[in-house]
Order: sequence, then C-alpha cells, then structure tokens
Amino acid sequence: MRKVISYFIKYHMAVNIFILAFIVFGIVGMLSLKSSFFPLSESKNILITITYPGASPQEIEEGIVLKIEDNLKGLEGVERVTSTSRENSGSINVEIEKGREVDFMLLEVKNAVDRVPTFPTGMEPLIVAKLEASRPTISFAISGKDIPLATLKQIGRQIENDLRAIDGISQIQIDGYPDEEIEIAVDENRLLAYNLSFNEVSLAVANHNILVTGGNIKTDTEEYLIRANNRSYFGDELSNIVVRGDSEGRTVRLKDVATIRDRFSETPNASYFNGELAVNITITSTNTEDLIKSADNVKDYIKQFNEKYTNVQLDLVDDRSVTLNQRTELLGKNAVQGILLVLLFLSLFLNTRLAFWVAFGLPIAFLGMFIFAPMFDVTINVLSLFGMIIVIGILVDDGIVIAENIYQHYEDGKPPVQAAIEGTMEVIPPILSAIITTILAFSIFLFLDSGIGEFFGEVSVIVILTLIVSLVEALLILPAHLAHSKALHKLDDKPKKGIAKVFAKLRVINKIGDDFMAFMRDKLYGPALRFALQYKVLTFALFFMGSGTIVVFMQIS
Repeated sequence: MRKVISYFIKYHMAVNIFILAFIVFGIVGMLSLKSSFFPLSESKNILITITYPGASPQEIEEGIVLKIEDNLKGLEGVERVTSTSRENSGSINVEIEKGREVDFMLLEVKNAVDRVPTFPTGMEPLIVAKLEASRPTISFAISGKDIPLATLKQIGRQIENDLRAIDGISQIQIDGYPDEEIEIAVDENRLLAYNLSFNEVSLAVANHNILVTGGNIKTDTEEYLIRANNRSYFGDELSNIVVRGDSEGRTVRLKDVATIRDRFSETPNASYFNGELAVNITITSTNTEDLIKSADNVKDYIKQFNEKYTNVQLDLVDDRSVTLNQRTELLGKNAVQGILLVLLFLSLFLNTRLAFWVAFGLPIAFLGMFIFAPMFDVTINVLSLFGMIIVIGILVDDGIVIAENIYQHYEDGKPPVQAAIEGTMEVIPPILSAIITTILAFSIFLFLDSGIGEFFGEVSVIVILTLIVSLVEALLILPAHLAHSKALHKLDDKPKKGIAKVFAKLRVINKIGDDFMAFMRDKLYGPALRFALQYKVLTFALFFMGSGTIVVFMQIS
C-alpha cells in the first residue's frame, strides 16, 4: 500500500486523470439513471386470462379453472396459484419462486395449459402472459360545471389517445364512472299489439348478439377458424334486430316493441372534484419508463389543455414526482451544508487549504458512485435518495482523519511527501475497520429473501458504493493533493495576491482556533479526565445517577 500511495504522490498527474474520469463518467452515469418512486423489481407473476361469454362463475370454475390448476400442480418453480371466477370471465395468477427465470417459467405454464385435453365450446382463446410491474406516476381529474358524465368520459378517451402519443407513456387507466350497459325497455302494450311474448324478444336479442367460435377447418396448406362475430356494443346497433318475420315479408323489429338506450349502470360508482362530476385518469410507469419525465410531459399537456379550454379543466390529484424532486433538493442542500461545515470547522482548527481538499472528496465520492450504480440497476427513487442523504454524514470522516494526521506529521517537522505517506499509512487500519463495519451493517438488506430485501436493497448498494469510492479517494487522491498543497508549507513573508492573500489571512483564524482547542484541552478536558481516572467509583455513580434521572423524567413526561 505504501508503494501505491507513493506512486500517486510522485506522479500526481495520474491523480488528475482519475479525477477527470470520475467527473466525466460520473455525470454520464448520473444522467443515464431512470427515476421511479420505489426501487424497480421484476414481476414474478404470470396471469392466465379466461373469457367465456355467457358462462356463470361456477361453469368457469369447474370447466376451465380446475382443469388448468390440476395441470399446474407439481410444476417445478411455481410457488403459489390463486384463481378468481366471475361472470363471463376468470383469471389465474401463478406466482413464481424467487431466483427462477420468469420467461422460462412462462413457457412452462403455457405448456401446462396446452396439456388440458378439452375446454368448453364457446370459450375464447386463453391469454397467458407475464404480469408486467407498473407503479402510479401521476393522476388528474377531468371536470366541468354541469357537464354530463357521458361527455366527460368521451373527453377522457380523447385525452387518453393524446397521452398515448407521448413518448414514455404507455399505461393509462380511466375510472370514476359506473359500467356502461344497454337498456332494452319492452312496452307491454306493443307486445300485445303484435301478439309477441317477452321470451320471444329476449331470444331474438340473444340469438342476434353473439360472439362464439364454431370450430375450425383444416386444409393441406392452412387452417381456418370459424367464428360468429355479431356482437353489438351500442343501443342503436340493436334497433333493427328482427323479432318476428312472416312469409309475406312483414317484420317486427326490436325498436317497434322496445325503447333502447345507452346508459350507465345504477351502481353508485361516481367521482366528484370540487363538487362537480369528474373522471379520473391515472398514468403508471413500467420498469422501462422514467417517472419524472412522464410526469413532466403530463403536466405540460395539462397546462396546454387548460389554456385551450375553459369549460373543462384538468386538475392534478396526485403527483409522485413532487416527492422525488423534494428529496433531490434535500440531498443537494445537505451536500452543500456538509461541504460548508467541513470547510468552516477544518479551516478554523486546521488549515483552509486542508479543509478544501477534504471537502473536495464529497462530490468525487458521489460521482464515482454514479459510475457503478447503473450496473446494479439502481434508479433515482425515494430510497436511493435516502441512502445518499444518510451517507453524506459518513463520507468525510475518513478524509478528516487522514488530513489531520498528515498535518500532525508535518507539524512534527517531516517533509510534506513523507508526512503524507506516513500520515496515511498510520491510520489505514482504523479507517478500514470503520468502513468495513459500516458496509457490513448496511449489507444486511442484500441477504434478506423477502420483499424487504428487494425494497431496501438500493439503500445498501448506494451506501456501499459511495463508501468504497470515498475510501479510494481518501487513500490515494487526498494524500497526493495534500503532499503538493501549500497547506504543508510554511507561510513566507512575500506579498500575496488573490486567493493566496485570502488563505494567508485565514492563517490568523487558524491561530485563534488552535488557542481555543488548547484551552479546551488543558483547562477543561484534561482536568475532567484526571478527576474521572482518580475517582472511578464516584464518576460511575454520577453517570448512573444521571442516566436514572433521565429515565424517570422520560417516564413522567
């Protein structure tokens, strides 16, 4: 280690190259990081979607779900299978064990589904797909004074189309209104006039409005799927359904005996914003999309929309990017405050130039961390920013110890280069011990098997990477700078100009700080230490009494 330190001190140009590489590649790495509210995690779920028009939940359960579940039993790599059966549809969620390749398990699940011998006639093809992870990004409400809910829904669909055209936005959900339905109100008097029954009308609608599969036809070259697709989705499309016809060409259509209209269901599922009916739009981000960029694009769209229209307004309801930006600002403030405090106190008690080089290690450590963070799939999120805020208070500790010890060797009369080498070598064991214990403490999350390990793992990665880079900076870069710094040279009597004059004036502040530390050491700390060593029992009793008093006070309060 001595040879490595001596090399960098002798060839300090190599140190400058290292610093330049940290700056360039660190900025590139920082800009390449995506943003998300929480750390990204790969989906471990495979979803099987079942569509069976006209089937009851029991029919879907017994005819489809149980058959698939029987084939999934014993499939290696499957942790749990859960299913839900509903009217006309159902779903099966297959959870994959940790450490398994989801794409490979997707093929295994598809093979298991294909091994089911028969499915009910009329069921649509099954959809087996990996459930992609997505996280809420931003949501807003569409509202206006006295605007019908149907109109708000149409506006929401148009806004959805506009947002999907924006790069980086793919997951959009619209809610805030009940399910839509087609109401067919049959008039009893008209039925009697045409000599029709209600069952005839119902049967005519059921036979006309169908979506079923009729099997397939195989030829030598192709295979044809026979399918009847005559389903209607709006009321006016059902108006001309023939309920009865005779040989003379006279027909009775549905509109002749019933009133047909599109309407919302009677379930009380409506949203309000500022007392007015509203439709909510929520944008979520996948693992490949940037949260802050998506949120900024949506806010720009909202601003342009509100400037263009006055009767309808878009209002933000939830914006996850605000929290991220606040954490980033807090990180920047803490970094600036940390650098200023290091400069202030080290300038007061040691040397201003010394303080500068110690504080210089803080941005270098972060830039070095950004170089390696993309390799561990780290994103800018609330937990990674929390890890950066935590590590700020630890970063400069090793630099302060090394700089102070180098300065102590210089004050003992050693040349700057020798002082830098011996001062660094002397404190390597305690510094390594401190860094390793901190790394081990934060590495616990990396070994947890549950979701907590994945959730808080990025905090560990950020802290560990930053501490390792700061250790390299403190052991190699800092001694090289201090060995060639004017901080390890006596102040001569030549007139100073510019920055040199400012540093010379600050030597007076160093003198005041040295006198203050000497007073604290000789007049306060020294006598207190001697008293404690001389009267051990009394010292222990005083501390025991003080701690007991604090505990009693806390219990009373």
